[in-house]
Order: sequence, then structure tokens, then C-alpha cells
Amino acid sequence: MSDYSKYYCAVRQSPGHGPAPIPQEGRWSKVTKVEDISGFAHGCGTCAPQMGTCKLTLNVKNGIIEEALIEHIGCSGMTHSAAMASEILPGKTILEALNTDLVCDATNSAMKALFLNLAYGRTQSSYSDGGLPLGAALEDLGGTQRSQVGTSYGSRAKGPRYLEIAEGYVTSLALDANDEIIGYAFVNLGKMMDLIASGSSPDAAYARVQGVYGRYDEAVRIINPRGA
Repeated sequence: MSDYSKYYCAVRQSPGHGPAPIPQEGRWSKVTKVEDISGFAHGCGTCAPQMGTCKLTLNVKNGIIEEALIEHIGCSGMTHSAAMASEILPGKTILEALNTDLVCDATNSAMKALFLNLAYGRTQSSYSDGGLPLGAALEDLGGTQRSQVGTSYGSRAKGPRYLEIAEGYVTSLALDANDEIIGYAFVNLGKMMDLIASGSSPDAAYARVQGVYGRYDEAVRIINPRGA
């Protein structure tokens, strides 16, 4: 081999301070390996043709995924793959999860986005002493453990239709004299199923979980958003 030492002089690299510290669970820490990472974070991703999306929530302690919440909007295959991801993710390190086929492109890309949040300390638990406890992911779903889904539809011919809002499944829309929406009535399906599971009859449960929003009582006309 040629001796290249006569052609160059090795210069010492004096800076040796390591990586910049990141905020993690109420402390500043320098991360040099996967086990150094802890945090609670969300990540969103889309499938390859961008026809659906996934919101992935992970609670990570010492590099290990202890809790995973997977929410999908998209094709039936995508929504079914969420069930598989809930089995695959817990117990893996975040590096393993990043390099694991999570069945759906949207889940995989959500994992990539979430990995960056964790690696850079951009998590919801960055400044929470000790981080968030296991079960925190389910708090996003509320007491009934049901995703908050918003579904609205509009057409040039028929105008807007609210089908499902954060409060629940929309049963009717309230219109004013100009036929503009001023409120809606809804049924909270998550609460209704909880009541039925607790022993209430379906009719009694349905009656207890209805509500209205906005100026519903001032309506000139009430319409079914899935009908007329």
C-alpha cells in the first residue's frame, strides 16, 4: 500500500461536546443511542397514492414502545391494518419500528414522522416531569375510547352537509330563513354504546345521548343531512 502520510498532516478535531441536548420528559439530555429516547408524540402520514391517512401515537420509555394508538381514515385495507399495527408495535424499540413493515404505507410514513419528533425532542412530554403515564394515548379518545371523527360533504347543487362532528353523529341540520346552517342535532355514539354495555336499553341510551349545538332552537327548517 502507498504511504499517504507524506502527502497530508492530520489535524486534531478539538470540539468534542457531543450532540446538542434535547428536552425529554422534564429534563435536558444528550441522546447517543436509542435507549436514551423517551417521549409521548403523534405522527401523521399518508399512503403512497395519498388516498388515506394515519395518525399514530406512541408512548416511548427508554427507547421501547410501551403504548401505541393507531387511527386511520382511508380504504378498508388501511383501517384493518391498524389492528395489526397495534400488535406489532408495543415492545419494539423505535428503531425496530422504523424498520418494520407496518402493513400500511400511511402507518409507515406516520412512524417516520413520529421518529423525527422523538429524535429531536419535539414531543408532547418534552417538559412534563417523568413524561406521560401509560394510558395517556387513550385520553385522546375520551372516556368512551372512540376517535373524534369529522365528516362533512358539500356539493354545488345541494350545498354543505355535516355528517359527523366532534360531538358525535349528526342527525339533523338547523337552517335559517336563508337556508344557511345555524346548528345541528347529534348523537354521541360512544356514550350510547357505553350505556348499553352498562345495562341500559338501546332506546333509553339513545334518548340520553342526544344534544344540539349552535342556534338549533331558532331554526326555520330542519333537514336530514343524509336525505334531502
